[in-house]
Amino acid sequence: MRDAVVAGIGTTKFGAFPETSNYVLATQAILSALKDAEISWKEVQSAYCGSVYQGTGSGHQALREIGLSGIPITNVENACSSGTSAFRLGYQAVINGTYDTVIALGFEKMPKGPIPSTAFRPWQLQLGFNVQPANYALETMEYLHKYGHTVDDISMVTLKNRKHGTLNPFARFQKEVSLQEINESRMIATPFRLLHCAPMADGAVCIVITAKGREKTPSRAVKIQAVTLCSGVYGDPFYQNGMFCSVKYFPKEGFVEQSAREAFEAAGVGPEDIDVIQAYDSMASGELWDLEKLGFCGPGEAPGRIRSGWFSLGGKKPCNTDGGMMARGHPLGATGSAQIFELVTQLRGEAGGRQVEGAKTALAHAMGAGPNSSVTILSK
Repeated sequence: MRDAVVAGIGTTKFGAFPETSNYVLATQAILSALKDAEISWKEVQSAYCGSVYQGTGSGHQALREIGLSGIPITNVENACSSGTSAFRLGYQAVINGTYDTVIALGFEKMPKGPIPSTAFRPWQLQLGFNVQPANYALETMEYLHKYGHTVDDISMVTLKNRKHGTLNPFARFQKEVSLQEINESRMIATPFRLLHCAPMADGAVCIVITAKGREKTPSRAVKIQAVTLCSGVYGDPFYQNGMFCSVKYFPKEGFVEQSAREAFEAAGVGPEDIDVIQAYDSMASGELWDLEKLGFCGPGEAPGRIRSGWFSLGGKKPCNTDGGMMARGHPLGATGSAQIFELVTQLRGEAGGRQVEGAKTALAHAMGAGPNSSVTILSK
C-alpha cells in the first residue's frame, strides 16, 4: 500500500446561521479546500460526505452546488464520528490505489436544543436515555465519586477550552469565561451546568486527500499515519452506565482504548510522541476520561494535569488548541473533520497565536452513538 497525505483543508466559521443552507456551508468548505490544495474540481475522483441529520443523499445535494461530475459520492452517517468516518474511507481508497485524489466532507445544520438522538431502543427513548447531558451525567457522577474529584475539576476543562477558543477565528465562541460564570450557569443535568455542555453549531469542513507525491505543494502536505474505527464491546462500562445491559462481564479493553491502541500500533508511535491532541469534549467531563483512556495520563489523573497546565497551550501536551467543542461548537457531521482541520493547521505551523511550537505528530479522537470510537494520527 502507498502513503496518503492531506493536501488541502477548508472550513467555514462555526455558529448559528439560520439564513444559510447546509449546502451553501458545504460549498464554501469545498471551494476553500480545493484552493488550499491548488487543484480544480475535475481532479477530484471520489467524495465521502459525513453528516447526521441532513437527509437523503445529502452529499449529492451538497456537491450539486459545485457541479455533479459523475464521480462516486458516498454518504456516511456514523453519529458524531461521521466526518472522521468519511475521512477514513477516503484515506483507505487512496492508500489502496483505488483513487489518487478524493475529498472527505463533514457538514451539518443543527436544530436548537439537545441533540435529538435516535440511537436508542423504544423503551430507552421513553425513559429519556436520548437526552445526552443526562446520559453523560450518570458516567460523570460515577467518575467523580470513584476518584474523589469535584465539579470544579469539570469546570476547568471549559475554562481551558474557552480560553483556547479566543485564538480560533472559526470558533463559535471566542470569549473567555470565568470559573464563577461556569459554576453559576443554568443547571442542565446534575452535575452539568450549561457551560459544561458543548454548544450545537452549523458548519462544514472539507479535506483533500491525495497519494503522496501527487500533492502540489509538498512542504504543506501532512502525512496520514493511521485512522481507526471501533465499535462498542458487549459488557463495556459504557453500556453499564446507560443501563444497556446488566452483565457482570467486563472486557479487558474498552472500545476507546482499542481504537487508540490500534492507531498507535499502525502509526508506530505512542502517547509520548504526540505533540497536539484533539480530545472529545461534547461534555466537559468527557475530555477528562478521554485523555486517560487514550493513554495521556493514568486513571483519575486528568483533572490534576489540567489544573497544572499540562494540557494547555504552552504545556506538555496541548489539548483542544482550537477551543474544542466547548468553544468551537458541535456540528455533528463536521466535528471529527474540524478536529483534523486543526491538527493539519498545527502541523503546518499555520495556527497563529495558538500554534504549538515544533509540532510534528498529532492525534484526534472522535466518538459517536452506536457506540463508535475513531482515532486519527497525523505527522509532518
